Amino acid sequence: MSAMTSGNTGNAGTPTRADANRRRILDVALAELLRDPDASMDQIARAAGVVRRTVYGHFPSREALISTLVDEAVQALAAAHAAGREGVEDPAESVARSVLTVWEIADRYRLLVALAQRTVTMQGIRERLAPVRENSVRVLQRGLDEGVFTSPLPAPALAYVHEQVLFGLMEAVNDGLLDTREAGRSAAVTVLTAAGVPASKATALVAELSE
Repeated sequence: MSAMTSGNTGNAGTPTRADANRRRILDVALAELLRDPDASMDQIARAAGVVRRTVYGHFPSREALISTLVDEAVQALAAAHAAGREGVEDPAESVARSVLTVWEIADRYRLLVALAQRTVTMQGIRERLAPVRENSVRVLQRGLDEGVFTSPLPAPALAYVHEQVLFGLMEAVNDGLLDTREAGRSAAVTVLTAAGVPASKATALVAELSE
């Protein structure tokens, strides 16, 4: 089987050797790029214990490799966002839980997001996050309708504000301005206050959920 068909599995659904190589390359690439944002394909191949041709067989360029990593990061963020909201009726609690849950994933990928802006671009990242944003809009709209949120912004615009808060705090952590755990709680409080929840109530809610 050629490397370009590595997405296939055996007859019994067992991952192939090519699948295993691809997974290892992605895992090693993430670690190497977080350690050294300028890591080359050669460095990644050596760290993964494969020849450069194997890496290029799965990913035709460094940009394609980074794009795949960003896709996986977005999938993980979407899953975390959904998990945080699951079974929660109160819109404020739903938003707080989803932000806290997302931050645990986002913290792992925050350096990747900064790196990806060079190749995938911020617009590309935003486009990938569209499904997550749509889910946020629904929760925010419900909160506005119920009077839990009192923002002058419509729900779609408010969802963009929340997204930018998360990106901004990722950069603040990258620059050493915030402790990562503190940033997660700060993000949750900030998005709630941006939606019009009183700061004291937002802080108390996040503190309770963080225990």
